[in-house]
Amino acid sequence: MSKAPAATSPGRLSLPAVLAFACAYMPFAALQLSVAVQLPPFFASQLGLGLAAGAAFGVVRLIDIPVDPALGLFIDKTRTGFGRYRPWMLAGVPILMLALYMLYQAKPGITEAYLVVWLLVVYLGMSMLLVAGNAWASSLATAYRERSRIFGAMLAMGVVGSVTALLIPVIFEKLHKPELDGMRAVGWFLLALAPVAVLIAVSRTPERTSAAPPSHRFGLGDYATLLTRGNVLRIVAADFCVTMGPGWMAALYFFYYRQSRELSLSNASLLLMLYILAGLVGAPATAWLANRISKHRALIVSTTLYALMLVVIPVLPRGNAGLYAPPMFVLGALGTGFIVMVRAITADVGDELRLEGGRDLMGLLYAITSATTKAAGALSIFVSYRLLGMVGFDARPHAHNGVDQIHGLDLIFVLGPIAFVMLGGATFLGYKLSADRHADIRRQLDERDAVYAESPITQATTGGAIEAVTPRSKV
Repeated sequence: MSKAPAATSPGRLSLPAVLAFACAYMPFAALQLSVAVQLPPFFASQLGLGLAAGAAFGVVRLIDIPVDPALGLFIDKTRTGFGRYRPWMLAGVPILMLALYMLYQAKPGITEAYLVVWLLVVYLGMSMLLVAGNAWASSLATAYRERSRIFGAMLAMGVVGSVTALLIPVIFEKLHKPELDGMRAVGWFLLALAPVAVLIAVSRTPERTSAAPPSHRFGLGDYATLLTRGNVLRIVAADFCVTMGPGWMAALYFFYYRQSRELSLSNASLLLMLYILAGLVGAPATAWLANRISKHRALIVSTTLYALMLVVIPVLPRGNAGLYAPPMFVLGALGTGFIVMVRAITADVGDELRLEGGRDLMGLLYAITSATTKAAGALSIFVSYRLLGMVGFDARPHAHNGVDQIHGLDLIFVLGPIAFVMLGGATFLGYKLSADRHADIRRQLDERDAVYAESPITQATTGGAIEAVTPRSKV
């Protein structure tokens, strides 16, 4: 067995090691984008479910919400020679692959029940990757600035997967192939990407197990305790809002750009690709800003600018894709930035909780944020599609929508995201966990972890594995 990639300094992974770990985020990000942007209109238009597809997506996300807290509970209890997080990520891959096949290769005429069942399965696989991956990332980086680096790398690798998923339908349109064939090709791409990316991550990344008192136990009551903490409530509210805003836009994106802005499928897809690619700039730029003005202030700045930039979109002339490119790039950079900040802030709050409570609840904390992300994803599709129905919008292929329906689409597309993104930034007004405060927390945790590691009781119950790095496996 070869050695795992070494960190360049204690607590800091080398760039190749960071990028290897970030590979696991590629299939998740690509699928998350596809589920939000491509699948709803695919099932509504190409497979004939109409706007009822929005209700199916919304109901499934709401049903699926308890899965993440349960996963977080089990992950935080997991202690194996293979690691805490590896088993969960590897177990999620075959579940995801099965659901991908059943969803993307579905035939016209399928029922809402079919969609609901396989959406539940695909969300289970996604949750296993996301909850385990985010908790693992937080254990890889303990320093305030290093966390921005790792979560930024995850978002950047996610951009690669997402852009590829968007590019496939564009290529098929250029080849004059049916839209249905393009979506099926997206499914095959995701199905192949998931096992390869996860295997790279789990085989090349070390695991660091945090020290904890030998007597600590986890239970459902830990979630109730977490939700009494002010900073946890900030994270939950911010995560919901900054997911709800872009998710709302994603659900309506192709309807809006093709029918209101009068762009072709390929042009609309290219603009969305530009939005995603901007994350390669937005993630490091926001991390740079956070290291100078603090993470929560960088979050507030990015959400405010995002809302202001959205106002520009409706006033641009219809039919000219080039005019939409600059604002879409800026929106993509800002959107990626505030997602990175929420994830990095969550890890900092997890350290604060461990110092005060003596237990590592990072998996539970990320499970809560994953649940709020799901809730926002559910409501963004469900509510936006219901509002479209209320203004009389017709989602069927080649349907004609009048002036009133298009005007309603314009208002729904812009006003909802502005409101939610601004609320997401506002939740961190008055936040006190600064870089200096976090550095002091880490100092105290490191001192306490050293005491636990040297304790005879801890050695007896863990075999001396506390704070050890679990070597990579021969996957």
